[in-house]
Amino acid sequence: MFFDLIVVGVSWGGLDALTTMVRGLPPGFDVPVVIVQHRGPDAESILSELLQHWTERKIGEPEDKEPIRTGHIYIAPANYHLLIEEGHFSLSTEAPVRYSRPSIDVMFGSACYAYGERLIGVVLTGANEDGSRGLQCVHEYGGYCVVQDPATAEIATMPAAALRRVPTAAMIPLAGIANHIVDVAKNGPPEKSMRAMA
Repeated sequence: MFFDLIVVGVSWGGLDALTTMVRGLPPGFDVPVVIVQHRGPDAESILSELLQHWTERKIGEPEDKEPIRTGHIYIAPANYHLLIEEGHFSLSTEAPVRYSRPSIDVMFGSACYAYGERLIGVVLTGANEDGSRGLQCVHEYGGYCVVQDPATAEIATMPAAALRRVPTAAMIPLAGIANHIVDVAKNGPPEKSMRAMA
């Protein structure tokens, strides 16, 4: 694998988008996936249960200092910032960022410091601009950036903001995102794949 971690940010319209993405991850693809879905501070932790119906991969909310395991999908718990360090998670109750806790920017930012060019960042549907700065950080640290085509988003604000920050990101329709990130993780970004074939 060319990448060790996939981070995903999503807000309004997230359940449908995440269901489509999770369903598209094939058996045997074991790169861990970490998701920040904007939720209220008192939201019930049912997102993991809803998504678990569509995959055999274990889905859950990480605890502080929990190791990042291959083949798992992690969802940031409500009312905590989820930080990623090399090989494990940390939880923070620092102030909300852009009115959000968990914040996509915070999670992406910590992940790009820890994983650099071994990171894939994905921004999906949403109604604010959280995630755009974090995706820019992923890009600046050499990671691979994917943004849902705004035309296929329930709310286009978040992916459109991400594309303004990272205009070179791969813009992929929702239905094709899972296949795209699996291909990139296995074979490298398109430009690296073409160089390897030359």
